[in-house]
Amino acid sequence: MTEPTPENRLPVIEGVDEEPVEPNRRLFEGRGFIIISVLSTLYAAFHIAALNGLSISAMTGGLIDIPFLPTFPMETWNFRIVHVAGALSLGFLLFAGREFAETREDETRTLTYVAYALLIPALLALGMALSFAVEIANGVMWSGIDPRIKFNETWLFGLPLVIASAGGIILSWFYKRERSGFTAPDFVLVVCAITVAVYLITIYGTLMRNATGTPFAPIGISIAAVAGSLLILELTRRVAGMALVIIAAIFLIYVFAGRYLPGFLNTPVVSWERFFSQVYTDTGVLGPTTAVSSTYIILFIIFAAFLQASKVGEYFVGFAFAAAGRARGGPAKVAIFASGLMGMINGTSAGNVVATGSLTIPLMKKVGYHKKTAGAVEAAASTGGQIMPPIMGAGAFIMAEVTGIPYTDIAIAAIIPAFLYFLSIYFMVDFEAAKLGMRGMRDDELPKIRNMIKQVYLFLPIIILIVALFVGYSVIRAGTLSIIAAAVVSWLTPQRMGPRAIVKAFDLAGIMSIQIIAVCACAGIIVGVISLTGVGARFSSLLLGMAAASQLMAMVFAMAISILLGMGMPTTAAYAVAASVVAPGLIQLGIPALTAHFFVFYFAVVSAITPPVALASYAAAGISGANPMETSMASFKIGIAAFIVPFMFFYNAALLMEGGVVEITRAVITASAGIFLLAGAVQGWFMGGRAVWFLRLALGLAALFMIEGGLVTDVIGVGLAVVIYLIQKFLHPRPDATIPVQGAD
Repeated sequence: MTEPTPENRLPVIEGVDEEPVEPNRRLFEGRGFIIISVLSTLYAAFHIAALNGLSISAMTGGLIDIPFLPTFPMETWNFRIVHVAGALSLGFLLFAGREFAETREDETRTLTYVAYALLIPALLALGMALSFAVEIANGVMWSGIDPRIKFNETWLFGLPLVIASAGGIILSWFYKRERSGFTAPDFVLVVCAITVAVYLITIYGTLMRNATGTPFAPIGISIAAVAGSLLILELTRRVAGMALVIIAAIFLIYVFAGRYLPGFLNTPVVSWERFFSQVYTDTGVLGPTTAVSSTYIILFIIFAAFLQASKVGEYFVGFAFAAAGRARGGPAKVAIFASGLMGMINGTSAGNVVATGSLTIPLMKKVGYHKKTAGAVEAAASTGGQIMPPIMGAGAFIMAEVTGIPYTDIAIAAIIPAFLYFLSIYFMVDFEAAKLGMRGMRDDELPKIRNMIKQVYLFLPIIILIVALFVGYSVIRAGTLSIIAAAVVSWLTPQRMGPRAIVKAFDLAGIMSIQIIAVCACAGIIVGVISLTGVGARFSSLLLGMAAASQLMAMVFAMAISILLGMGMPTTAAYAVAASVVAPGLIQLGIPALTAHFFVFYFAVVSAITPPVALASYAAAGISGANPMETSMASFKIGIAAFIVPFMFFYNAALLMEGGVVEITRAVITASAGIFLLAGAVQGWFMGGRAVWFLRLALGLAALFMIEGGLVTDVIGVGLAVVIYLIQKFLHPRPDATIPVQGAD
């Protein structure tokens, strides 16, 4: 076992596995801490058990058999309903609806009595949902047209549920308490979330799921969906901000306002009962986004939590420092490697920035990068983690779910585009370091590479994951094996994972999962609107009309819409929405499904570094102290290749591993050369010296020729690059004096 020494565990890499704490997350102590820890642990462990078909009875050999616990594997819809309800319940207890009170005197305790009053209709609705379950169990035939049932569902279940849900949400906006305490309005919302789940599981357990969207659907389904949608929107506001909530609200308004809009935006008249009876089904909230969040996403969040608990994530960053820290501008290159490793597991670009940027950004500033450049490099690198196979921040799994293309095919196709993206960022930061005459980090500032190599076995969980996936294991089985491997390899380090650490990892996973589950459920509402209104199909027709004039123009328009839909949204939700709106139109243009979805996925990802709303850049600016808009502009510049790469594989499918070995190899070489030239043009640096303005333009032109992928264009690009090199080497044109030289603050 390798002991931690100053050589292989420096303070510079300690703490990278520490979980960032959101400003509105409660920090409990004592009994509250125990309650939340138990609930989050059980929530995460429930998913592992359900996904692997394990029950308490089976795990204990029949010694423990509790009748009211669910049996595994659970029925799909029930599993997804419990998945969403559990995240809502945990989320409302953990994340406050507004800022915390500084002292007890600042608390709005007078509103507690109003919250207790709202508990009455909430508990009444829960009681009615349970009574419906008893009636159905006793053989009552449930019908949406039975007057007695309709009365009970409307006035004794639905109205109290909506009053409690809406009232609890509004009350939570005004209720202030210290950070360590639960609040009464949030208890109301927890009861409402449980009530929605109990009712839907009960009713969908009959034949009623087949009646959704028809006059025979019980009115309670529609009312429960209204309450459930309100709860999802409120939790999304708390954990992901207003951007996604506003977009979802616009889509919901569109359902009923679309009848008044002209042209392709016009929709047929849809009653609220019909719409909401379908939005909480597998065409909406319980559809592809929740299908993925309840399986692959939470599985890999648990994997990430185990990596954190075993300090394997810290080793990843230490390895990156040892490998790249000595190069000029070393911390920036470390950020590229570390963010690629960590970001492929993390489901959000901004979350990855917070995790690794708190370490790399100060170091980049220390060696001479301007603070906005330091933040921009981290934002661009962290965003790239979302396109890094094999996990791709869960995007690969959503793509597999939506398209039906095998996951392994998607992961293989992602290799070259991801390589080109990170290669581009590497060239960008290297040229920036060269312009500023930066040094690398000293040996005494870095872990020793020989000691890091001795611990290379810590990559074993990732290796097992990749091997298991490619030998044919299911994603769930491969992910479970990698989780077990993370615990096992910890026994070869000082951070051994015993029962307490394993429980802590599940606890951490339950908390980490809340944001992405809420976001996926909210995206499900948007997907439901698109599906039920048919606006996606009409958008496809619009793209077809544009393509008749120019296919390139249609692609540029698709790019703009994908970025626009993704602004302010986490990657997972951004891709899910864009895949519903944009990808079908691209496929109708004759573009292969894999290429179309990769095209949409890339632009949904890079929306995180696209001004004016760039979540990853804003998160990085918060750490670096730079202006957020300046940081987003700089990250856009550094990640410029991400806006080019999708057009590269659109024109040259060999970059998605489609074609022979010779064709793929040539495509990689010429595309890499094009990326090099593009970085030189953007940074104004070529072959060891500054490039004059007209050579920068020529470099950009040569890059575009190399990127296109045809033999003739490649020859032109190479020829132009040679001419530029000769001019640079022998004529020494005076560098453009207007190029600003960035320096340290």
